Amino acid sequence: MKLSILIPTYNEIKTLPTILEKISKVKISNVNFEIIIVDDGSTDGTRDLLSRLSGKYKIFFHKKNSGKGAAIITAITNATGDYILIQDADLEYDPEDFHILLAPVLKNNVPIVFGSRFLEGKFQVWSTKRIPRRTYLFGNKLLSLMTKILFNKKISDMETGYKLIRMDIIKSLNLKSRGFDIEPEITCKLLRKKVPIKEVPINYYPRGFEEGKKITWRDGIKAAYLLLKFRFKRI
Repeated sequence: MKLSILIPTYNEIKTLPTILEKISKVKISNVNFEIIIVDDGSTDGTRDLLSRLSGKYKIFFHKKNSGKGAAIITAITNATGDYILIQDADLEYDPEDFHILLAPVLKNNVPIVFGSRFLEGKFQVWSTKRIPRRTYLFGNKLLSLMTKILFNKKISDMETGYKLIRMDIIKSLNLKSRGFDIEPEITCKLLRKKVPIKEVPINYYPRGFEEGKKITWRDGIKAAYLLLKFRFKRI
């Protein structure tokens, strides 16, 4: 099995080397990794770092900052794996959880696996001082509740950054979102297609704004709007 790990990157010079090192240490039988990094117009030295790594990974550069969704779409376009997995360039999601995410695929050929931050008590990390506000916990819970009501499907963490999706399925979604709204777009379109989604518990280590966190409450409001939009819009 070949797994395409998609890493959208914007001004992550402090954390990107650590993430790449962590990924390099993950070994899973019968799984080969293809790492695709898309720099979305970084200005902090990330681009220079990636230029030095061009022979080791598939690396693409956006001339200007276009958003996380734009970077993910570029990565998907250039991916050749059997599955894709989105990996943020910060340290909030731990590559050690690849084992947990891939287990249902390797055992039962599950087409989609979401890593949930809220299963089996994993959400306790939100109570640490690193999370900017408890508003984020409430917002994520509210969005997941909206998803359940609108799509009649319980998803405990619809905004999760860890989405493992079979290649033919992700390419069939015709994704358009350019920013953080890519997350609700992916979830909504998968639910509209009625493709089974398996959730597994993962660890999560939230960072604060002073550490580079970019998503804000405005993105939460936009996500709620998009849930309504993608529920009723023709896809």
